[in-house]
Amino acid sequence: MKSLLRVLSYLKPYKKAVSFTLGFATLTTLLDLIPPWIIKVIIDELVDGKETSLIYWIVVGLIGVYFLRNFLNYQRIMFNNRVEQDVVFDMRSNVYKALNQLSINFFENRSTGELMSRINDDVNYVERIFIDGVEQVVTAVLTLTGITVILFYLHWKLALVALLPIPLLIWGACIYTKKAHNLYHTVRESAAKMNSRLQDSISGIREIFTFNRQLYEISRFEKKSREYCNSNLEVMSLWAIYSPAMMFLGSLGTALILLYGTGLIHAEEITIGSLVAFIGYLALFYTPINQLHSVNHMLQHALASGERVFEIIDRQPDVKEVPNAILPSTNMQGEIEFQEVTFAYTKDKPVIKNLSLKIPSGNKIALVGHTGSGKSTLIKLLLRFYDIDSGKITIDEHNVKNLKISYLREQIGMVSQDPYLFNGSVAENILYGNVEANQEQMRKAAIAAHADDFVKGLPREYDTRIGERGVKLSGGEKHRIAIARTLLKDPPILILDEATASVDTETELKIKEALTSLMARRTTILIAHRLSTLEGSDRILVIKSGKLVESGTHSQMINNETEYAQLFRSQMHL
Repeated sequence: MKSLLRVLSYLKPYKKAVSFTLGFATLTTLLDLIPPWIIKVIIDELVDGKETSLIYWIVVGLIGVYFLRNFLNYQRIMFNNRVEQDVVFDMRSNVYKALNQLSINFFENRSTGELMSRINDDVNYVERIFIDGVEQVVTAVLTLTGITVILFYLHWKLALVALLPIPLLIWGACIYTKKAHNLYHTVRESAAKMNSRLQDSISGIREIFTFNRQLYEISRFEKKSREYCNSNLEVMSLWAIYSPAMMFLGSLGTALILLYGTGLIHAEEITIGSLVAFIGYLALFYTPINQLHSVNHMLQHALASGERVFEIIDRQPDVKEVPNAILPSTNMQGEIEFQEVTFAYTKDKPVIKNLSLKIPSGNKIALVGHTGSGKSTLIKLLLRFYDIDSGKITIDEHNVKNLKISYLREQIGMVSQDPYLFNGSVAENILYGNVEANQEQMRKAAIAAHADDFVKGLPREYDTRIGERGVKLSGGEKHRIAIARTLLKDPPILILDEATASVDTETELKIKEALTSLMARRTTILIAHRLSTLEGSDRILVIKSGKLVESGTHSQMINNETEYAQLFRSQMHL
């Protein structure tokens, strides 16, 4: 129930609106109690043969009560929906903010679809508590209290008979709650797996078409979808037993009242109008009980979803900012040093082993080595995507652990082998490097990146939407947009992850020209997969099994039996 209390805490900023909602709900509930009593008066007046002209005024009053009740109900719904949407907005924002504060490790161990399921589906299920749950509970309790008082006022013995099924209803609710909670956890997990499968297949639709695996993917999705349906069926089967059983037990109260009440009329202990009113109130009495059963059903779903939502909100990042972290007033110069750095993704399996290296400010250095040697890991450690296990990483003699994380990452720009572009316009993607830049600055960055020429040929130039991951652009065009984005960021430290890979010769020349502008006066780390791209490097660092094994220029190492020479010859087929 801790999740429920936390969900309810989101109502605090909206106390006024909540008060109006509950106030209208209370008034609506009180007005619901009037019609059965008016009907009692009408019947008794007719049976006794008294003055009937009064009945017309009573009927007019009844119509007035119905109108006022429904008008107040309209007001209640409006206030309730407004509060509900505000709360859902707050909760979804909190989950998304929490996600953005977590470390890369969290995302690398979870699928995008599973996380989307938590932000969208799970928050929506928690939302149901606000649409129907809280309000239904309040109105149900008020209705039950008011009707109980009236029933005992009409005839206390008859009221006791009407309440006989209540212990059985409570017992059934307890059993259902215990069984349903675990089942709803299974439902939410299977929904997340289905969403994950769907997201993965849509993202890889080109590969699916290329390998002609549509039927295979349909089969995989249907398997997850069937698991989700089956888990829902388990819950629905439980509800199918529980709901009718509770309705039947509630109906027993009406049957007992008819049986006992008829005898009371014969004994002239109550009037016919009183029995009709009693039955009317009893119908109202069991309606909120059934509502509470529905709320319980909904609550179990919401609690399971709430636990998944709060798991993200409560999770602490693996990489934390130290108290009083340093925020320098100017940009870094870009001198980088790794001092005896050791790091492992999993315990006792170090990827980087006691590595030390120094990169002077403004230098262009290249990291080379076989796949899995640790080159990309060094970049992740520099960006503090992960924290090192031992040693120290410094920039301009500042330990990166002591710097504001936001400041550290503003100092570093990266152009990767497969740059990620967002599903927006060309301008939006370039401006991502500096969201405060103006159109002129954005265009200058595009010109420097040799992107302006091809952008002008697009249907709407810089306002052209480029599709998910920039699917409407060629590989070379995506790289030049990514370079323009990094130029606009203007970082003192630059990381290039083979930015000219997989493009034709003419495009490669344009990208190299753009990179020349980008690398000017910056400390540059080039992760080289193709050693032919290392021209112009001040120094080449050879990484092998997480260790720095060689360092020097191309001319120094190529003519000796070095690790670098072997790598170079194997690629050049010499």
